[in-house]
Amino acid sequence: MQALKDYTGSVYGGLGHLLYAYYQAQELAIPEKLLQVQNLERFDYTLWRDLLMALDTQLQQPALGLKIAALVQPKHLGIIAYIAMSCENLGEALHRYHDFHRLIYDGGPLHVAAHGEIISIRWSDLPPNMTTQITDEIAIALMVGFLKHFIDFKDICLHEVHFQYPAPKNIALYEQFFRCKVRFSQPCSQVLMAVQELSKPFLQSDQTLQHLLMQQAHALLEKLPHSTQTDQRLQQAILTGLQKNRFQIEHIASQLNLSIRQLQRHLQQQGTTYQQRMQEVRCMMAQEYLRDPHLSLQEIALLLGYSEQSAFQRAFKQWLQQTPQQWRQCKL
Repeated sequence: MQALKDYTGSVYGGLGHLLYAYYQAQELAIPEKLLQVQNLERFDYTLWRDLLMALDTQLQQPALGLKIAALVQPKHLGIIAYIAMSCENLGEALHRYHDFHRLIYDGGPLHVAAHGEIISIRWSDLPPNMTTQITDEIAIALMVGFLKHFIDFKDICLHEVHFQYPAPKNIALYEQFFRCKVRFSQPCSQVLMAVQELSKPFLQSDQTLQHLLMQQAHALLEKLPHSTQTDQRLQQAILTGLQKNRFQIEHIASQLNLSIRQLQRHLQQQGTTYQQRMQEVRCMMAQEYLRDPHLSLQEIALLLGYSEQSAFQRAFKQWLQQTPQQWRQCKL
């Protein structure tokens, strides 16, 4: 119990940039503590909570967390944004979010559970002094807002949203934002939605990410002396497979409607192997990700399918004869 009481966790540095953007939009004087975290990959959750509470006390505006969340951009969420924008439906995005949510906030674990036809999404209970209404509402609003505005999932239909804190004066602001019944003074803060929502396809994937993936696919093809339609599809399958952590040869061959042996034979005719081709893709994507200062080396390693940052660093050194840190310092 003592360990739980003392543990506060940390949040992704992009959330500090989001709060900074809100201060700028409202033409408010930016606190020194917020300025100090602008160049950090992560900072303490208690500081995030205190910054939000101080702003809430200063403005005393209803639904302040919803207004801050309305400014969210993919860069504020880092790896979660990259992964979600490559998913085909809400169920896949939620599964990946469950895997990586601690990169946004590593306090309490995320719980996703089905109750009949309803699925609940909530964070495990934290000590009462660690959460407030504004921290809960911004966490839920960021998730919902990102789905609506950047995954083009505008028809998302929530069943209910629950908050554990007493109801504010204007509940209508919350119900207008979430477009569902919002209840307060509940046992926990959570999002409830129908299970059938998980299978709804996203209307369109993020064009920026798709452009990046296609650009890299074409760049790789230019290195091949006699590229074919199979080569083009292979590059794209590996690129998206890395995003979804489904890049093993059996998954890629299946996407191409080939057997593993057929794919291996095709690559053998070009004097290469699947492992070599995948490393080419990883090397090129690693350079693209390193150009994004918001992504940490740990996040880039995960995006490239490495379970350990050290494995990514060793591979990068073999590819380009320098460490990722050295490469990034030269390019930024």
